[in-house]
Amino acid sequence: MSAQFEREIWFLTGSQSLYGVDTLAQVADQSRKICATLAEHLGKGARVVWKPVLTDATAIRRVCLDANASDACIGLIAWMHTFSPAKMWISGLDVLGKPLLHLHTQANRQLPWSSIDMDFMNLNQAAHGDREFGFVQTRLGVARKTVAGHVSDPEVGRRVDAWARAACGRAELSSLRLARFGDNMRDVAVTEGDKVEAQLRFGVSVNTYGVNDLVAVVDEVDDASVTTLMKEYEDRYRLAAELRPGGKRHSSLRYAARIEAGLRQFLVDGGFRAFTTNFEDLGGLRQLPGLAVQRLMADGYGFGGEGDWKTSLLLRTLKVAADGLPGGTSFMEDYTYHLVPGEELILGAHMLEVCPSIAARTPDCEIHPLGIGGREDPVRLVFDAEPGPAVVVGLADMGDRFRLVANTIDVVPPPEPLPRLPVARAVWRPHPDLRTSTESWLTAGAPHHTVLSSALGTEELDDLAEMLHVELAVIDGDTTTRRFARELRWGQAYHRLAQGL
Repeated sequence: MSAQFEREIWFLTGSQSLYGVDTLAQVADQSRKICATLAEHLGKGARVVWKPVLTDATAIRRVCLDANASDACIGLIAWMHTFSPAKMWISGLDVLGKPLLHLHTQANRQLPWSSIDMDFMNLNQAAHGDREFGFVQTRLGVARKTVAGHVSDPEVGRRVDAWARAACGRAELSSLRLARFGDNMRDVAVTEGDKVEAQLRFGVSVNTYGVNDLVAVVDEVDDASVTTLMKEYEDRYRLAAELRPGGKRHSSLRYAARIEAGLRQFLVDGGFRAFTTNFEDLGGLRQLPGLAVQRLMADGYGFGGEGDWKTSLLLRTLKVAADGLPGGTSFMEDYTYHLVPGEELILGAHMLEVCPSIAARTPDCEIHPLGIGGREDPVRLVFDAEPGPAVVVGLADMGDRFRLVANTIDVVPPPEPLPRLPVARAVWRPHPDLRTSTESWLTAGAPHHTVLSSALGTEELDDLAEMLHVELAVIDGDTTTRRFARELRWGQAYHRLAQGL
């Protein structure tokens, strides 16, 4: 799913008129080169737009207000090429509402030691100017990411790209429309949440639609659309014999295709890029949507099972952030454990809805009984997740704020085949170990529905949390339960104080 408009990151360069026209011309020329080099590092989610060198408070405030007003602008990168007295930046930073990255770099990578004179020193003093700029940002309490190093350094490019991806996700969230088909699963606590606070904090609009509103669209799907999807299924997946033309369950696959076509149409017509379903509320649907949900996730839609709109919006946000990266991003749930000492693993799955973007090989398209929901047997894609490093992250409503909790993991092949588990699944080893991971996750009050991503890491999550002013608790290879509990208390105190009165 492409963005509604081309996303832009504006590149700002600070200087001052004291240096004169000739020097400022050099500043502008070097700034353009830095901007062009920076653009080479960034993914396809946004393009870097160079802005004229800023030398006074009026121009700085104007560009910050313009950034706020621009739907295309998703964030600013600022660099003080020379010495830009930071009192000029106060009014601009005070009104800025877009994410900010402070790039601490300079035009030259190495010093020309034998030819350095005071003209060179006056022109190349980002070490001076950026410290002034850093002070005023901290003095004003401006949330930002700081990246230091020459822009030709791949590590600098990687860190800026991580921030840019988080900014893309944040921008997507700010205009996201999410459709809930029915309510959440009865008596479940963690899938509840404050939708008003979510719209105020994130910008996402979450609204409920009757399942039979969807059913009406599904029932109107024409046979030609169904046939087109059937051909795509045959080309992309390994269809079970009973689902193929002439097979005894072929009609079930056609109905699954009808659900997909209708659901797509409903989402496109309403401008929705995320949605939820609930097996307890299926209205006139003959199957729980399985195949349709999996394929929509693979195309970038956010999804949450059992009415879990928070995981749905998180999945869509991270799908956008991960666009173009190797690996996949999927709805997930920790389902059961392998607790043999020294071999501990988590088996993750869901009823049907795991995204094939994380599949290790071509998925099988199968049909099996579900056992809950009281409907016909649903069609689904069955596969194992691709082994490799990944992260699982959940979003919880803590009552007075939202909390993100992430755990770094290693996805591994199942120790043995799973011939009687006909759902998509992932097996992983959590960091630092299962006991520490699960005790910390439970202490944080993190949800059982998560997003698993092998495309993103904790840096993008940290950048996103900073942009959203949301708490992020990370469980990784360095975590201990005692230190993690203390970090939660510190984070809780900070975020409560940061909300003000």
